[in-house]
Amino acid sequence: MVTNTEVVAPASNGVDGGCCKSGPGYATPLAAMSGPSEKLIYVTAVYSGTGREKPDYLATVDVDPNSPTYSTVIHRLPMPFVGDELHHSGWNSCSSCHGDASADRRYLVLPSLISGRIYAIDTKADPRAPSLYKYVDPKEIAEKTGLAYPHTAHCLASGEILVSCLGDEEGNAKGNGFLLLDSDFNIKNRWEKEGHSPLFGYDFWYQPRHKTMISTSWGAPKAFTKGFDLQHVADGLYGSHLHVYSWPGGEMKQLIDLGETGMLPLEIRFLHDPSKDTGYVGGALSSNMIRFFKNSDETWGHEAIQIDFQVVIQVKPLKVENWILPEMPGLITDFLISLDDRFLYFVNWLHGDIRQYNIEDPKNPVLTGQIWVGGLLQKGSPVKAVGEDGNTFQYDVPQIKGKSLRGGPQMIQLSLDGKRLYATNSLFSAWDRQFYPELMDKGSHIIQLDVDTEKGGLSINPDLFVDFGDEPDGPALAHEMRYPGGDCTSDIWI
Repeated sequence: MVTNTEVVAPASNGVDGGCCKSGPGYATPLAAMSGPSEKLIYVTAVYSGTGREKPDYLATVDVDPNSPTYSTVIHRLPMPFVGDELHHSGWNSCSSCHGDASADRRYLVLPSLISGRIYAIDTKADPRAPSLYKYVDPKEIAEKTGLAYPHTAHCLASGEILVSCLGDEEGNAKGNGFLLLDSDFNIKNRWEKEGHSPLFGYDFWYQPRHKTMISTSWGAPKAFTKGFDLQHVADGLYGSHLHVYSWPGGEMKQLIDLGETGMLPLEIRFLHDPSKDTGYVGGALSSNMIRFFKNSDETWGHEAIQIDFQVVIQVKPLKVENWILPEMPGLITDFLISLDDRFLYFVNWLHGDIRQYNIEDPKNPVLTGQIWVGGLLQKGSPVKAVGEDGNTFQYDVPQIKGKSLRGGPQMIQLSLDGKRLYATNSLFSAWDRQFYPELMDKGSHIIQLDVDTEKGGLSINPDLFVDFGDEPDGPALAHEMRYPGGDCTSDIWI
């Protein structure tokens, strides 16, 4: 049963919204670039899996350089339960509802990857101090749909909310699919047609003008919740497929096997221009950035959907010493695209670098910026890379405000104007503990890079360092970030 706390008027789905007034977000991606600069960031902060019996919370961070509380956590909203593992987040309404004057970007949607709860957080009553509106109970989700392990949430133009779920209650991947909620977070049903569930679940993105949604593959919850084991890859417990669906029909039209070039395809993004029929997906374990596109000889009908793919960026594994394997992949765990579709940014969580590519020619990305902000190969680490000449090397990683950078860059978020890139460093508590155990004791942090949007390039902002190692209840793990007004990974245009 859905449990209410302080109930406020829900956002209407507003299917018959007027055409003369605007709803949330912006009419176009380029219009969004002229929006106001971010002053607040909401970030999920996790205690689940750290050994601290404290509830996860939503942190509000002040990122206004003119504010006296700049670069600090100014509010913490603890969840009512322990053991959730807050992870990704989304909105109840975004730019896909811009034409609906009755729609309102009010609730931040927080799926809990482990417990299965889905929280709705009211950010409108007091943006600096959000409050809990309600949550969806995981037992009700399982009873009505068979789904568990919710991950990615996207708002729909109808006012509904779509959430990818990565398995069933037992952690089997074959039970995964998509949960459809109404505008007041009541369970409707599974979104995909019966018999059209993906092989594995993770992220998804839809491009309505092309009547297509594509989802990606992580792995079976019973595997990834225990930490990463290469044997689980060999046992078929991790994915390498893209699932191409009719939109909004929910029929799987094509299953694309990326093979060894796209092992563990995680984040996926279409270009923001809704007329474009191309986008990218990051193969995490293979450490390849893959472009997908509609074949030129295909019609746009559902029966003729054909998507092909091309590896456009390869991050070569490094030979290493003093690590669990003789070679270390970069591990592309997050990426995003600037709102003008000019630049693509991605992280290598293990190597420790953030990269910027010019993608004005989508087939041929050009590296324009790269900076090391952590990783297993930074100077002082016991792990060393081995060059082709046999000599070992490590990377220089600067301190910020006298603090060493921990872990590796993980989730990233870009300002609307494309000039500021924020990064956290926690992936998932079980994997953090395995690869960066110091995060359990020292916590996460948020850093910010300044972006050269003319010639390209990345540099560290020395004035912003949000240290989650100093939290009142002990060091916490910071993951996904959202702005109150939307951003380039939450908003989809129709």
